[in-house]
Amino acid sequence: MVSLDQDLRILANSRSFDESYGLTPGETEGKTLREISPEIPGKLIDAIKNSLSKNKTEVNEGERFVRADGSIYWLKWNISPWSDPEGDAGGVVLVLESLTSAQREMELLRMSQKVANVGGWEVDLVNNSIFWSKITKEIHEVPADFESDLATGINFYKEGEDRETITKMVKRAIESGKPWDVELRIITAKGNEKWVRAKGQPEFLNNKCVRLYGTFQDIDIQKRVSEENSIISERLEIATRAAQVGIWDYDIVQNILVWDANMYRLYGIRQEDFSGVYEAWQAAVHPEDKERGDEEIQMAISGEKPFDTEFRVVWPNGETRYIRAMAETQRDKKGNALKMIGTNWDITELKKAQLELARSEESFTGTFEQSAVGMAFVGLDGRWKKVNDSLCKSIGYSRSELMKLTFQDITHPDDLNKDLDLLQQVIKGKRDSYQIEKRYYHKDGHLVHVILTVTAVKDIQGKLTHFISQIMDISSRIAAEKRLKTLVNVTKDQNESLLNFAHIVSHNLRSHATNMSMLTTFLDGETDPSEQKNIIQMMKNASESLNETVQHLNEVVQVKTGALEKMTSVSLLSAVTAVEKNVNALLKANNTSCHIKIARSHFVNVVPAYLDSILLNLFTNAIKYRSPDRTPMITITSAKRNGRIIIRFGDNGQGIDLDRHRNKIFGMYKTFHSHKDAKGIGLFITKNQIEAMNGTISVESKVDVGTTFIITLNEGY
Repeated sequence: MVSLDQDLRILANSRSFDESYGLTPGETEGKTLREISPEIPGKLIDAIKNSLSKNKTEVNEGERFVRADGSIYWLKWNISPWSDPEGDAGGVVLVLESLTSAQREMELLRMSQKVANVGGWEVDLVNNSIFWSKITKEIHEVPADFESDLATGINFYKEGEDRETITKMVKRAIESGKPWDVELRIITAKGNEKWVRAKGQPEFLNNKCVRLYGTFQDIDIQKRVSEENSIISERLEIATRAAQVGIWDYDIVQNILVWDANMYRLYGIRQEDFSGVYEAWQAAVHPEDKERGDEEIQMAISGEKPFDTEFRVVWPNGETRYIRAMAETQRDKKGNALKMIGTNWDITELKKAQLELARSEESFTGTFEQSAVGMAFVGLDGRWKKVNDSLCKSIGYSRSELMKLTFQDITHPDDLNKDLDLLQQVIKGKRDSYQIEKRYYHKDGHLVHVILTVTAVKDIQGKLTHFISQIMDISSRIAAEKRLKTLVNVTKDQNESLLNFAHIVSHNLRSHATNMSMLTTFLDGETDPSEQKNIIQMMKNASESLNETVQHLNEVVQVKTGALEKMTSVSLLSAVTAVEKNVNALLKANNTSCHIKIARSHFVNVVPAYLDSILLNLFTNAIKYRSPDRTPMITITSAKRNGRIIIRFGDNGQGIDLDRHRNKIFGMYKTFHSHKDAKGIGLFITKNQIEAMNGTISVESKVDVGTTFIITLNEGY
């Protein structure tokens, strides 16, 4: 708000005007608007002059302008003339308002609607008229001048269940006021079937529905993709069961072995007969393979070699089955093996096929054609010479199509060199066969994970003629391993959350206990009644803060898995002063001064329990690591930048040698001074809490000068 004289010189102005143009109070007095800012629009100057000359109010509800740098801004103004005591025009009062943010939001909303392909509609039930936005008409594939009524709009829905559903929804809304949100099909004006999401809301006047309005969104692509994914997921589930890949988890420390349902089928054992320990697996292994199996397990545990082997198992009915097993070993930070997670699958048929191959070509041909494993004859040039149905089914090509390709054509580029290198070793006679895990491209484009076994075939003179490839599709096993890894990561996160909570409880309650203990000592040695009263008040404040911390800690139990849902807008100044009051006894005991420069308008979006813990830790650290050579001083400031609040928490204490400790400052159990109470937990907890709230923390420090922590949090509202 600005008061101007007839020469457009500023007589007085509001503080907001100074802040908008980066001025100090009193700087504007006697200056014209042009002198204040060359970018004051000429149209505004003309409007002020017109108001003065005609002695009438000028109002503009919003005008778009372009700055010299090309940026767009919007202004709204109200110009009211004022008169001197004699009744002559003395000047004007200008009220200027920026509409830039609001206009930008409107533009973003329009763009969002266009990108999301969301249209609007409205039905006037009094006049039986209907309004469709441009996007709504485009979805219905009708002309821009198309006019409709309620019945016509409903008839666009596909006849049958879809039309009956929307009719029912509209009728219920008119009668009971209940809105709707449904996904249905329409038949457009051009005869195309589309999936749409229709949302509607009734409006009532005097208990009578007078208007319906809502949104209309084209979801045809998403819906059809979703239906296709459902079909693929169902096929994948069937394939996983058919492949019978077993997954197992062995806790080495506790000697606990967990099998999935397929493992019991692979070993022919009933679940109720399995004791779930390592010895139970040993009992199922063929006696001739037992010692080798134990050795390979121990080599995997020691890290000597990965667990990747084959062995036989004997079913309770005496039947022998061949099993292929692979596993990964998980270790702690010291390298100690904790558990093995792996897969088993039945390769009995593959083994039988290999044995039959060794016996005769005739029996091999039968096995080749009937095998559940993909098999092929591959020429020296990499072309397929003969393939079985299982291979065609796995990678989606017909026999004739595969005959026109080489195995290089459908191999994933990242796997090709390894395959070719091993193949060259076979060609050069350095080995007779090899086995690798690799990926093929399916005809429809997706990846097929396989275990490829390649064996050289030579003629009677020992000359290499072609290769026999056995290709086992393990895509379902790979998918199962990914799910298993996800489960392990979730479990790890939950364990870290419990550990973090335990540390928070220990760290925060210890600070409160120290404060209460110190106040009790003060009270015990104080004889002055007024000072006793003051200490009792401080004990009451500390007790209230302790109670508040305990309440917050109750919330922290669930905050790790749902931190974002627990976050709320909190006054930063209130939070800082509350913690300052909580540690008042510590501050007073160490003659520490606090300088808090935080704007009352600064709010942060946080988990209150975390913010309280963060501030408490920084306060107590500043006191704990104070310099013995100067009076302790804490300075806390805040600033706002790009929707984030930047907090600087500084002290003049001992400081940290960043050249030595920069990468360890926020590590667990990392300490940088010889203080007897240093635990190395506080900053670790603080960093985890800040990052859980989508924030960041960094540090600036010099030895014997002081330390400043810079915390960035999302702005609250």
